[in-house]
Amino acid sequence: MDISILVKSLILGIVEGLTEFLPISSTGHLILAGDLLNFNDDKAKLFTIVIQVGAILAICWEYRAKIGSVLSGLATERQAQKFVLNLAIAFVPLAALGLLFGKFLKATLFKPVPVALAFIVGAFIIIWAEKREHKVLVESVDDLSALDALKLGIAQAFALIPGMSRSGSTIIGGLLFGLSRKAATEFSFFLAIPTLVVASAYDLYKHRDLLQADNDVLSFAIGLAAAFVSALVAVKGLLRYISHHDFIIFAWYRIVFGIVVLATAYSGLVQWTVD
Repeated sequence: MDISILVKSLILGIVEGLTEFLPISSTGHLILAGDLLNFNDDKAKLFTIVIQVGAILAICWEYRAKIGSVLSGLATERQAQKFVLNLAIAFVPLAALGLLFGKFLKATLFKPVPVALAFIVGAFIIIWAEKREHKVLVESVDDLSALDALKLGIAQAFALIPGMSRSGSTIIGGLLFGLSRKAATEFSFFLAIPTLVVASAYDLYKHRDLLQADNDVLSFAIGLAAAFVSALVAVKGLLRYISHHDFIIFAWYRIVFGIVVLATAYSGLVQWTVD
């Protein structure tokens, strides 16, 4: 086993975990990090799918009490049934649009420069959303209606554009639709479970011929574990942060990050992938 592959697995696992649930786009960061590490072939793309499982497990662990309560009450409790139905409704727009346009978007936009531009555009959307008067109509994820869930699902679908951020699209959409910061953030966490599970399972099935158990198990395990630990840290940190702050800091991060990528691309300092 090449040690450099294990190091790359560790780095990408940390990148995935730290960025998956923050409004800064994990897909965008993984594309850029993979380019810098020269780890962007078909096997690397499969690896990024696998390590998402670590991030999913972090959410399941952090909210194990809530998830357990929902599952145990699914057959008899209306609130649990409503919660699951809302997740299903919110999942549909991204799933449907992903099936229709996913292949086209991956072929045209999954490259560093388009990602950098999406980083910057997404930043200005965050700033615009934060500057608007924020009237809270929904305090908790349990208070969401089916229409609220549908609107959040439509917002999440913008994450099909790499660099826009799945969590960012859902959270900022939630703020625009009247959710509290905590409700918008937590719903983005819960919605990640079916979204990432289905997306990962689908992509793994499509690329199953690339799996080589003897060579991949260790690197995949390292990446998955790194994603789990770093995602857990990021989720706990974000929940503490939003109790006293807005999301503007993430917008400025996106702008700076996007400008750096564009500057290095057009100056030739970094030879980013262009095809």
